[in-house]
Amino acid sequence: MWWHYQFTGDKEYLENRAYPILKEAAKFFAEYLVPDPENPQWLVSGPSNSPETGGLVMAPTMDHQIIRNLLANTAEAALELGVDAGFAEMLLEKRDSIAPNLIGQYGQLQEWLIDNDDPESQHRHVSHLWGLHPGNEIHPLTTPELAEACKLTLSHRGDGGTGWSRAWKINFWARLLDGDHSFLLLRNLMVPSISQDIEMRDRGGLYMNLFDAHPPFQIDGNFGATSGITEMLLQSHLRDENGDYFQDILPALPSALPSGKISGIKGRGAFEFTISWQDGALVSVEVISFQGSKLNLRHQGEVVSKATTKGETYVFHLAEFK
Repeated sequence: MWWHYQFTGDKEYLENRAYPILKEAAKFFAEYLVPDPENPQWLVSGPSNSPETGGLVMAPTMDHQIIRNLLANTAEAALELGVDAGFAEMLLEKRDSIAPNLIGQYGQLQEWLIDNDDPESQHRHVSHLWGLHPGNEIHPLTTPELAEACKLTLSHRGDGGTGWSRAWKINFWARLLDGDHSFLLLRNLMVPSISQDIEMRDRGGLYMNLFDAHPPFQIDGNFGATSGITEMLLQSHLRDENGDYFQDILPALPSALPSGKISGIKGRGAFEFTISWQDGALVSVEVISFQGSKLNLRHQGEVVSKATTKGETYVFHLAEFK
């Protein structure tokens, strides 16, 4: 719900629909967190689990990433609306005390607070990389060591899995700015299922109607693939020192897509983009500003910043990024 606000800037939606739900969820998790017995300076969640592996445990990494995100989003929403200042301050204090992402003995991102990962496991779920995608706390430009740990985790798990797992990995590799690996996973996802039977032996792929072939069907494979394609071409989850979003243009363009165009793609800050490229190089970016937010276009490390007016359209070319 917070991300919906980030992309639209709809403050009425934030006030009347999103914030009341965010606030109640944040209240729950603020009380759910407890000090870790071994590291009492850290708050942990539990009892919980890391989905599909590990059983019932305390302190799974995925929990902590999601809760940190929730508490930060709720506090920012309160600030945007000018309400609950004390509550927001408490949430940020809790967020800062949650056990951090840790790098384990193999150089991997730990799935739990205890360094208990199995480098031989190729289980299809990689939930502890939620902070890489769809979260925003791990990225090669901001946390390079954690990003490298995510790469190692992904190399341990491999490129296999049924549709939804492959779709998630498309997004992971795009966030790691490796468009070619991301595209490899896209190709691996978009293969015909062995048969049209809705059984596990099909091992993923697509049915004849292009539905994700996981017993019997999982729409997240389809939606996840679409998300992954957009992440190759536009990312808008990082911010500058003033809190304005970077619009990263073609951050993970695969070499298999040397020329192309995409239109109608949205960025945080309430922008809409049409992006064209030729022979692997950016040609132009057309931007519609729906809220008059500050625009930070970033391409290959170069940034073009511009104040915008609500409803106006702006066009940029490759030469402006040099």
